Amino acid sequence: MTPLALELLAVPKAVPEARRAVREHLGVPCPEVQLCVSELLTNVIRHLGEGTPVTLRITRTPSRIRVAVTDPEPYAWLVVRAAGPEDENGRGLLLLDAVAARWGVEQGPEGKTVWCELPPPEPPPAPVSTPASIPEDLADVSGRSAASP
Repeated sequence: MTPLALELLAVPKAVPEARRAVREHLGVPCPEVQLCVSELLTNVIRHLGEGTPVTLRITRTPSRIRVAVTDPEPYAWLVVRAAGPEDENGRGLLLLDAVAARWGVEQGPEGKTVWCELPPPEPPPAPVSTPASIPEDLADVSGRSAASP
């Protein structure tokens, strides 16, 4: 599968658009992958500011999907924090850690990449085919003949 690379500005409306693009790219329901995309983009918006240019990359192998978000700030490190029961934020990296098989940060001279890896989503089950018509003598599943009262 060809990797997906999206160059975008980290703004709130880009988050659902990126989730949709990832779902279309993978071609199957992928709520865990979409959750990771949301959390990584939201972290950029919250900690670096709206309008920060980012690159979202999705790569797939038979055994994993890698989500990576690159931003231009090499020195803003991620910190997993313990959110209190009344806190409205602070759980993003905890969610990422719970859903992803592994995750990390790669620092480069032009920025950093936060990535996570997940098992590939399962394809949806094949539709069950049903016969076009059921013979009358088989239509009553109560064990009585269709003709008996």
